[in-house]
Amino acid sequence: MSSSKQSAGILDTLKMERVRTILTHTYPYPHEHSRHAIIAVVVGCLFFISSDNIHTLVEKLDNNIKWWSMQDFQTELFKFQSMVSFFDKCFAMYIAWILVAAVYHLPSFQSMGVDMRMNLSLFLTIYLSSILFLLVFHIIFLGLWYIGLVSRVAGKRPEILTILQNCAVLSVACCVFYSHCGNRAMLRQRPLDRRNPNWFSFWKKEERNTWLAKFLRMNELKDQVCSSWFAPVGSASDYPLLSKWVIYGEACNGSCPGSSDEISPIYSLWATFIGLYIANYVVERSTGWALTHPLSVKEYEKVKKKQMKPDFLDMVPWYSGTSADLFKTVFDLLVSVTVFVGRFDMRMMQAAMSRVSDEQGDLLYDHFSEKDDFWFDFMADTGDGGNSSYAVARLLAKPFIRTLKDDSELTLPRGNLLLIGGDLAYPNPSAFTYERRLFVPFEYALQPPPCYKAEQIAVNKPEVPFGAQLKQYNGPQCFVIPGNHDWFDGLQTFMRYICHRNWLGGWLMPQKKSYFALQLPKRWWVFGLDLALHGDIDAYQFKFFSELIMEKVQEDDSVIIVTHEPNWLTDWYWNDVTGKNISHLICDYLRGRCKLRMAGDLHHYMRHSHVKSDGPVHVHHLLVNGCGGAFLHPTHVFSKFNKLHGVSYECKAAYPSFEDSSRIALGNILKFRKKNWQFDFIGGIIYFVLVFSMFPQCGLNHILQDDTFSGHIRSFLGTVWNGFIYILQHSYVSLVGAILLLIAAYSFVPPKLSRKKRAIVGVLHVSAHLAAALILMLLLEIGIEICIQHKLLATSGYHTLYQWYRSVESEHFPDPTGLRARIEQWTFGLYPACIKYLMSAFDVPEVMAVSRSNICKNGLESLSRGGAVIYYASVFLYFWVFSTPVVSLVFGSYLYICINWLHLHFDEAFSSLRIANYKAFTRFHINSDGDLEVFTLAVDKVPKEWKLDPDWDGEAKHPREMSYLRKFPSKWRSATPHQDPVQTVKIVDHFVIGRTDKNDCATEPNGPVQ
Repeated sequence: MSSSKQSAGILDTLKMERVRTILTHTYPYPHEHSRHAIIAVVVGCLFFISSDNIHTLVEKLDNNIKWWSMQDFQTELFKFQSMVSFFDKCFAMYIAWILVAAVYHLPSFQSMGVDMRMNLSLFLTIYLSSILFLLVFHIIFLGLWYIGLVSRVAGKRPEILTILQNCAVLSVACCVFYSHCGNRAMLRQRPLDRRNPNWFSFWKKEERNTWLAKFLRMNELKDQVCSSWFAPVGSASDYPLLSKWVIYGEACNGSCPGSSDEISPIYSLWATFIGLYIANYVVERSTGWALTHPLSVKEYEKVKKKQMKPDFLDMVPWYSGTSADLFKTVFDLLVSVTVFVGRFDMRMMQAAMSRVSDEQGDLLYDHFSEKDDFWFDFMADTGDGGNSSYAVARLLAKPFIRTLKDDSELTLPRGNLLLIGGDLAYPNPSAFTYERRLFVPFEYALQPPPCYKAEQIAVNKPEVPFGAQLKQYNGPQCFVIPGNHDWFDGLQTFMRYICHRNWLGGWLMPQKKSYFALQLPKRWWVFGLDLALHGDIDAYQFKFFSELIMEKVQEDDSVIIVTHEPNWLTDWYWNDVTGKNISHLICDYLRGRCKLRMAGDLHHYMRHSHVKSDGPVHVHHLLVNGCGGAFLHPTHVFSKFNKLHGVSYECKAAYPSFEDSSRIALGNILKFRKKNWQFDFIGGIIYFVLVFSMFPQCGLNHILQDDTFSGHIRSFLGTVWNGFIYILQHSYVSLVGAILLLIAAYSFVPPKLSRKKRAIVGVLHVSAHLAAALILMLLLEIGIEICIQHKLLATSGYHTLYQWYRSVESEHFPDPTGLRARIEQWTFGLYPACIKYLMSAFDVPEVMAVSRSNICKNGLESLSRGGAVIYYASVFLYFWVFSTPVVSLVFGSYLYICINWLHLHFDEAFSSLRIANYKAFTRFHINSDGDLEVFTLAVDKVPKEWKLDPDWDGEAKHPREMSYLRKFPSKWRSATPHQDPVQTVKIVDHFVIGRTDKNDCATEPNGPVQ
């Protein structure tokens, strides 16, 4: 013990905590992404750029120094660094690849004297060499770990993407150095001068002016940086053992005869980066100590706490072409509709498993009935984006909400009861979506009790904390009905996570079945109905509720019916009739006692109230509030609804307003691709299939040789039309693709329209896509034809870049010892072959142009099967990039026209926007008179960034204290205080439902609340 304490004291004295990693388990590996190397490259680029005045810039252009390309590549590299997902990083690399491969062929760069071939070929050579070198190193290191020569932490395998990223960084660094300093060997007469350069003489007062003069002469300063800081390590004669294993620098930039004895500065810089990577990796993984770390343990923990952020999931990408969840959702839906509907119903099993004597005990809850002042909340359609779901949950968990109404402040206490109207997690019910999209936001808003265990199955509900009775529990409780998304797996996940779990965050869940009845104070009732995928209740539910009405619901009681689907709106929209059992229950059993029907499913807020008349009123108010966290739905599509059960209704409130809803739909044109970039994966492939048979277009001289602009346009459009005719008459692949797309477009049009109108809409939709694809195809072909005619492409075969590099390699990177020849011999020719084919694969425009020229001269039959695959793959790589913005623009425009002009696709047109804003819930208050006050609270803008709430963090927490007793129960608050939902919440609708008809709607507003 004494020795350990003494060693710890020594470590503290030496401040060794600054370099500890494995010994302090909270540290991550700090050098996984070579951030220090990235910073060094950035600083070097900025210095070199600042040192270039107009004179040196012109000189660079005249001498074909490839300067601009390195800055563009560096910019794209750091965009690549900032990406999050693996797909994002690969996509950024792909875009950088094809753009650079195309840019260096452009005539504008060559006319400026900029030749990018040297930098590109040098980058590819260093990049491939670095990858192979590091892969061999990691294999050897893992082998040492396997036989036990290094510690156990070395067994953590590095990510391939990390190795590629490190290789890209050091390759860019070498290319930047070569662009500005070259590979010139700097011969020195006095080696000691290199050890003690006077670069830090500016610290001396007597030499400060000299340093400032040097700073003003930036070009000279840059030359001194190249010759002093990044100079070669010395001549080969200084390192006899390395003389046969290095690349040498060129003498006098190629103007002097003979070769230099100095080691290449590019080689030494590359070796330095590789050595630093290997040394740091070996030290970290074998001993648990890092070479450097910027913070001490205490400082690191402090910064980590400040940077803590919730790990919320983003809104579901409904138009993603790469999401496995969406494909699983489609599969589950097909299985549910074809297998479960009409054959197996979980509601039937619930009824069968309920004991006859205890049926009402499982379904009827009356423990709220004796409370005097009762508040409860309603929300629906949560479990989409984490930000929006948590924003609503944070408001629900707040002990009091203070907001303004008519210039007066209202204080609304937290509800004793929370009703959730279904669709708990998107896109499909699974353990992952329920945990991450539903439970995580609610647990952050109001923490479950200490005794809660997520994996525990509740078998004796209700399990009240501390052994109390349900009536004695004063904390908030939650009752939930399932929605259509919860039924996609036959209600299995819902039963496991709702009916057999005790807590949703800090809300107790006493319910045992998917439907229930609640007896509230002042003779109010809540019926929670489970509609499954039928849109109606089953016979067993009908039996329970009808008997309950006849036995316990008095003539002057008031009933609130909660369903997931607002069939009064959906039936009007689809011109359909559903929910016949519900209508029978309301009209023939309740007989006017249903004061309010609530539902979700549509992700907006709308309230309709009946127009007073002499006839019977079966339902007094119709309320839709699906703003619990899912994407927004439009309201203007349902603006003309006005009748249910023969009774007229008028819209009293809509959120967002009809005008705002119509304006938001415009985002489909402007933001569809930004919101649904993963749709590119499918859209680009569709466009390529549509014009597959049109490649290549060999006879394009008639377009290029026209004298007038109008002539060019006529020839261009004529060629597009001829392409369309060719697809219909001669094509196979493109024709089949067009027919399949037409079938899909016809099926995509909602069946609300007649078949004739659906066919017209589908044909117009496909025609727009086909015309866009043909135009893009022709533009790409014209661009390639112009480059070929101007000798920019297809000049010397598939390996143009490699042949050029080999012709200049020996001049700029001399190899007097024959190192390249030895490597070629040892690798059986793989060394030059790998670089050769890597350069060919990189130079996609050249491969595409050469193959196209061969096809136009000798026909497609002249290509082998492999050659044809290579040609169409190279065409696809560029056509996919050109087509993806256009396919998103065309499809987004189609959705906008349909939603605003035809009122079609209200689901598809707004799910594409993935709007997390406009979130709301409804708070109810049963006052002492028995009247029901209704407040709908909304937040226009949901925060995207959260931080640890200092009030929550600073509040004293006792181990056995329930979280609902805390003043600040929610863990996170908005990173921007004025955007926090607690500060921005507002009342968008307020009305009162009287317990008797004469007091009904006593405080109705005059018109719709916008």
